[in-house]
Amino acid sequence: MSHSAYKRIVVINGHPSKSSFNAALADAYITSVAKYNVQVDLIEVGQLHFDPNLKNGYEKRMELEPDLIEAWKKIELADHLVWIFPVWWGGLPAVTKGFIDRVFLPSTAFSYYENSNRIKGHLVNKTARIITTLDQPGWFYKWYFAEPSTRQLKKTTLEFCGVKKIKTVYIGSVRGSSELKREKWLRQMEVCAKQDCYNAQMFYLNNKPAANKSGN
Repeated sequence: MSHSAYKRIVVINGHPSKSSFNAALADAYITSVAKYNVQVDLIEVGQLHFDPNLKNGYEKRMELEPDLIEAWKKIELADHLVWIFPVWWGGLPAVTKGFIDRVFLPSTAFSYYENSNRIKGHLVNKTARIITTLDQPGWFYKWYFAEPSTRQLKKTTLEFCGVKKIKTVYIGSVRGSSELKREKWLRQMEVCAKQDCYNAQMFYLNNKPAANKSGN
């Protein structure tokens, strides 16, 4: 039996710098997933060419730039979404928030039922993992500040759009951390990748379509 039933994972690195520790975490995760014969795509939000400002709100649709069209295609095709980003001022980096504003659109990521404000998410049958770095311990961010950035992404974006099984990993405090500590966090990405691939297999077995026994 295969180690994994995910057809594809997409890693979304929300840090704007290619030399960041977030980029190193993304690389470590991708390298580890490759051991399980799973296709992995990468979206480096900070390297995409697009306007992160939703200039007209939702009154008038902005045409998606080619990089955003390609990024959304990766998200649509993926079975598992891995978001990696730093916590800045308690929230997401501006470019990552702009990315979400531009691609998670009505009729694309979700839609409204007719004559209702009820939401139908379009990202059903997907799972996700959020990996976020902080300059404080994760437990402190979670219990004292109520984890605003991860709650926003998990509850009001991913779950809102249909993603239900979401795990969160806090990496911190990164500021002033030793090389030994950073190596430990990089090795943690191997554990996350292994768990994701195993959970993928279980998720697939529990949700795969029933076999057609009619002979047609």
